[in-house]
Amino acid sequence: MPTVREATHCLMRELGMTTIFGNPGSTELPLFRDFPADFRYVLGLQESVVVGMADGYAQATGNAALINLHSAAGVGHAMGNIFTAYRNRTPMVITAGQQARSILPFEPFLFASDAAKLPEPYVKWAVEPARGEDVPLAIARAYYLAMQEPCGPTFVSIPVDDWDKPTEAIQPRRVSRALYPDPTLAADIADMLARSERPVFVVGFGADRNGAWDEVVALAERHQALVWASPMSSRCSFPERHPLFAGFLPPMREQIVKLLDGHDLIVALGAPLFTYHIEGFGPHVPPGAAVVQIIDDPNVAAWTPLGTALVCNVRLGVKEILEGRPLQSAPTRPAPRGRTAPPRVNADGGLTIPFLMQTLADERPADSIIVEESPSSRKTMQAYLPIERPNSFYTCASGGLGHSMPASVGIALAKSSSRKVIGLFGDGSAMYSIQSLWSAADLNLPLTVVIVNNGGYAALSEFTAHFNIKQLIGTKLPGLDFVGLARAMGCEGARVEQPQNLAGALREALASPRPFVLDVAVSS
Repeated sequence: MPTVREATHCLMRELGMTTIFGNPGSTELPLFRDFPADFRYVLGLQESVVVGMADGYAQATGNAALINLHSAAGVGHAMGNIFTAYRNRTPMVITAGQQARSILPFEPFLFASDAAKLPEPYVKWAVEPARGEDVPLAIARAYYLAMQEPCGPTFVSIPVDDWDKPTEAIQPRRVSRALYPDPTLAADIADMLARSERPVFVVGFGADRNGAWDEVVALAERHQALVWASPMSSRCSFPERHPLFAGFLPPMREQIVKLLDGHDLIVALGAPLFTYHIEGFGPHVPPGAAVVQIIDDPNVAAWTPLGTALVCNVRLGVKEILEGRPLQSAPTRPAPRGRTAPPRVNADGGLTIPFLMQTLADERPADSIIVEESPSSRKTMQAYLPIERPNSFYTCASGGLGHSMPASVGIALAKSSSRKVIGLFGDGSAMYSIQSLWSAADLNLPLTVVIVNNGGYAALSEFTAHFNIKQLIGTKLPGLDFVGLARAMGCEGARVEQPQNLAGALREALASPRPFVLDVAVSS
């Protein structure tokens, strides 16, 4: 009979999980005895970085990533990005070491007292198998659950002495992943759209995640409907230069109602339409507007306060509506006008954030991927750096900092042979997971990192009026040397302080075959 380790290696190979992201500790080492030559271990210097890299890799490949963490302390370090992976709906199987079963009654050093509960509620399923022989079965179950829509992380705690126990080999199974739409409800939604005088779409990260880009564009064009991006969406699900694209909804109830006023039907596609960041009052939608939601997450469909919800894979749901028989009496709608591009900025105004975003849009390859975590400049980025292709924009759905820099490393690991990956991070955000640069250098990835350096946590300034604060405390970040940090971790680096030097510096960074950090000192 094979050992648990041998059976697990075979299972991982069959499931396409031969890349392992981790930061090893003593209780994890037996997994790596006789490590297969066709496997790859990606080392992160801190567990949150490990999970962030795996998150990006899983989103870019579409398959669950395998993570190996160190007992309770390592899982604790990783919790911020486990939370983000849960919000991102990223498929991943997280394993963590545990002390030997024989000494667990004595509360040994570095053990987890209730290992399966530690990552809850931000995993879909968590277990410490009752027997060592059950570990491969637990990992298989964790994989199938992680890949079920809505995807998400799962967790398996593995005592250190389990790996050498004999067990039976596990044969991979075919398990359906996508949620298929109810055809009757899809037909009713098609009729609602056909009868609507002025429909509007709100697209969220679920549309891009479910591969529904083309179908959403086709549906919007068929109905001549304006398209808004949902509040705080972590993916781009509609071409942002399209004439029907209206812009980005803010996470504030009253403003959402104002912007959607005049529409009689609101159709949310892969989006929790009601994502709020601050307290609001009054109705959730304009008077007289009906709401339809197509989403793969039954939990979101359940808490949405009003409207009709079709729970299914977004691409399959929209496809069902597109293929339905249209009503003969559908109204003729004039083509609405989406947002207009902002006027170009020039260097006379200094090295501003609009100038940076505009120049990056000019210089980057058309098919490049943007991975962003710069909250204070996101609105400017959305105006001057439009995304035009599917699977081309990633940020964190949770709002937790420290995700996107390691995620950019994971995405580059998956995609850099075919597409350029560009990380766009604020100076404050970058410092949450700066260790990611070492992993990028160790993997020799052609990753371009752009630091939007405004000298502090500028995003907090947006809340001063709301909370009636005249002077913010603890938001300045003077003296950070990102070029020095980059070089110390094996990356190339340069700093830009004048607008006339920006385009050339970006071209150099984008052409580098190794990770390159460009520190851009923007004016506030």
